[in-house]
Amino acid sequence: MSKHADPCSTPSLMHPDEAIVKLLAQVDTLTDSEMVQLPQALGRVLAEDLASSIDLPPFNNSAMDGYAFRFKDLATSSTLSLIGESFAGHPFTGKPQPNTCIRIMTGAPVPDGYDTVQMQEKVTAEGTTISIEAPKALGANVRSRGEEVKTGGKVLKAGTQVGAAEMGVLATIGASQVRVTRQVKVAFFSTGDELRPVGTELAPGQIYDSNRYSIQGLLSRANVEWIDLGVIEDDREAIRQAFRSAAAQADMVITSGGVSVGDADYTKQILDEEGEITFWKLAIKPGKPFAFGKLGKAVFCGLPGNPVSSMVTFYKLVWPLLNKMQGLTPAKPVQLKAKLSGDLRKFPGRVEYQRGILSQNEQGEAEVTITGGQGSGMLTSMSLANCFVILAQEQGDTPAGTLVTVEPFNTVLS
Repeated sequence: MSKHADPCSTPSLMHPDEAIVKLLAQVDTLTDSEMVQLPQALGRVLAEDLASSIDLPPFNNSAMDGYAFRFKDLATSSTLSLIGESFAGHPFTGKPQPNTCIRIMTGAPVPDGYDTVQMQEKVTAEGTTISIEAPKALGANVRSRGEEVKTGGKVLKAGTQVGAAEMGVLATIGASQVRVTRQVKVAFFSTGDELRPVGTELAPGQIYDSNRYSIQGLLSRANVEWIDLGVIEDDREAIRQAFRSAAAQADMVITSGGVSVGDADYTKQILDEEGEITFWKLAIKPGKPFAFGKLGKAVFCGLPGNPVSSMVTFYKLVWPLLNKMQGLTPAKPVQLKAKLSGDLRKFPGRVEYQRGILSQNEQGEAEVTITGGQGSGMLTSMSLANCFVILAQEQGDTPAGTLVTVEPFNTVLS
């Protein structure tokens, strides 16, 4: 195990767990809400508890295809007379009689007077004479009215993000529109004369502006309203106007690069003049420099400029802030243990989020493989990965076969 310290670590670095607690304490949930039609509710966060206006299910119905009858009639005979049928949307309209039954389909109403359904595989039918074989019990295969939710019962809580299942629940109770928290508005831009838009030729010393596209992708998955202000040139007044414009339009402003102490640009100077900004050095790798504060009424997050550092700090620090701002019920990221497939190098001193591929080996065990080079500029390490391999602050080199903590990402979020 390596005994050398991380050359970029210092005793003053803040642990990322401590940082996120401090960050969350400084942001508030939006109080504004709006009514949206059900098709527009996907991904939004409920602003109020929702109760059902009807019983679920709204009537007794059959859990399978078969025959409905009165269970007590079988005490005297296993043979019943077929007098009708009930299909979904086309219920039986006759009157149940003793020693009779009806053909019934899954989901179809069970008429008042009948109380049990026998699956068709355990029934012998000869014309209108139906023989019931070994019935289970009274009420078998009948979904009772209100057994899932009674009228007035709570079905969804405020702070729930509406996913596919929630869309179905809302439709089931007949909710054509719902009240949701207003979407968080996030403005973002990049700074630097070296940055060029994709689709243009690169001159010597220039690079394509990748961070803005990564941030846009992350914001799209976070279900916020994003405002892309493009690339701002390294000009004092241009940067000042960009910050003012962003703060006027948004609840959060995000930049990448140019905020660490000692950077030879105008970004930090303008931030000091225009807002209340705290510059932190975190015990996290990649992503040590991070800025947080206020620009007017907007929250400001300054991400590191290296592409991987920018994405890691977004996942670990910005995403929880956006969740709180839009009213999501707090939830810790899912973490699990997996066996490391190869040796792993690490200096003690910072919590590391190495990028890995989580899979299941032939023995059915969770296994994780590092995605090659872990440099903070190697963005392909993020695209190849499906999880972070989280290594504790004082942990050093780790041999193959060690159980390590992994945190999946690049999965669809509900």
